[in-house]
Amino acid sequence: MNTNEKLKGYLGWVIMAFIGVLSFAVLSYVQTYANSIEPGTYRSFSVSGEGKVVAVPDVAEFSFSVITQGGKDLGVLQKDNTAKVNKIIEFIKSKGVDAKDIKTENYSVEPRYANYTCKPVIMASDSAVAYPVDRSCHPPDIVGYTITQSVSVKARDFTKTGELLSGAVSNGANSVSRLFFTIDDPTTLKNQVRAEAIEKAQGQAKAMAKAAGFKLGRLLSIDEGYNYPIYRTMEAYGKGGDVSAMPAPAPAIEPGSQDIAVTVNLRYEIR
Repeated sequence: MNTNEKLKGYLGWVIMAFIGVLSFAVLSYVQTYANSIEPGTYRSFSVSGEGKVVAVPDVAEFSFSVITQGGKDLGVLQKDNTAKVNKIIEFIKSKGVDAKDIKTENYSVEPRYANYTCKPVIMASDSAVAYPVDRSCHPPDIVGYTITQSVSVKARDFTKTGELLSGAVSNGANSVSRLFFTIDDPTTLKNQVRAEAIEKAQGQAKAMAKAAGFKLGRLLSIDEGYNYPIYRTMEAYGKGGDVSAMPAPAPAIEPGSQDIAVTVNLRYEIR
């Protein structure tokens, strides 16, 4: 075999190798492009499933406020307000509520003003010239302050919820509001109902594919929505924290139950 024939042989192998590499690159690109195509370009269908569980709340939450009004001596007002709040907190702790479940959520100091009625402008005339006799108006004066301190409480022993509410008032709270029941950590329950919802949706997808005579392809997308209601008590227990509407005895508080529901929408490729 002469030199030219050897050169041609090597050149042929090089060309074949180049074609092979090029073919592999093209196939890889096509596959990557196909995987990147938006799901909307596929023939697809969607199914949905819902999971639901009935759960009993394990936490009762409420807020109480101490409102103190007085004169200009802010230090005296702050001392009085703080003493009342501390007394209520000590009472709540004595009923077994942990310190981590008691949190100050608002503290405000607002001035109170004495407003004066301005005298009307009286026009007097001196010969041909008219001029106002009295155009003075006394600016409002600060006559005192209002201090409001609000604290949120989590009660985990429902047998003591009513006692905590009435006890907060009897120990100095001006208002008790926003009483509701909830689940402190719903993650486990949500995972449970999510798995149930997905299982139902998958079963529906397989049944539809079998009935329609096509193969179930890839899962293209999944969307989730959930309903996690908060069970609130009757508004009759003091609208807007109106203590006058509150009965003197400790009210009977029932937590009730909650439906935690998760809905999933699965979109599959049709093959």
